[in-house]
Amino acid sequence: MQSKTCKESYVVQTNVVLPNDLNNHDTLFGGQLMKMIDMIAGISAARHSRKKLVTASTDSIDFLAPIQKGDTVCLEAYVTWVGNSSIEVFVKIISENVLLSNRNMAATAFLTFVTIKENGVRSTVPRIIPESEEEIFLYETAEGRKKQREIRRFHSRELAEKVSIKKLWE
Repeated sequence: MQSKTCKESYVVQTNVVLPNDLNNHDTLFGGQLMKMIDMIAGISAARHSRKKLVTASTDSIDFLAPIQKGDTVCLEAYVTWVGNSSIEVFVKIISENVLLSNRNMAATAFLTFVTIKENGVRSTVPRIIPESEEEIFLYETAEGRKKQREIRRFHSRELAEKVSIKKLWE
C-alpha cells in the first residue's frame, strides 16, 4: 500500500458564527464546535484512507479562547499518524474577527478513526509521510498520544464494568 503525505488529507472549513450558534455567554456553543470538529476530521480520515470509517474516540478537545458572534471559525484538519487500521487526525480551530483582522487559536483537537470491518477484518490504511515542521512535530509526538488513548480506553472499560446500566426507576 502506497504512503501518503499529510497534505493529501488536508481539509479546511470556514463558517461564520451566527446568533443561533451562541450559548448564554454569547459565544459559540461547545457542542456546535464539537460537531464541526467530528465532521471535518472524518472527512480528513476518509480522504486519507478511502475506506469506510467510524470515530473511535475524540481524544481531546481543548478550548483555548472563546469564539464570538460574528467571528469566522476556520477548522483545518489533517492526518498526523496511522496504525494498521486506525487514523489520528489533528484539527486546529482558528477564530477571526474579519473586521479587525484578529486571529486566535480558539481550540485544538485530536480524534481517532478506525476502518469498518468487512468480513470480520479491518482494512489497513496507507502510511503517513509528514513534511512540514508542524506535521513532523505532531507525527513524532503521536506515540505518546497513542499510549494515553490506550490507558484511557482501559480505564473506560474498567469504569463501564462498574457502572450500572439498570434503569434508575427499577
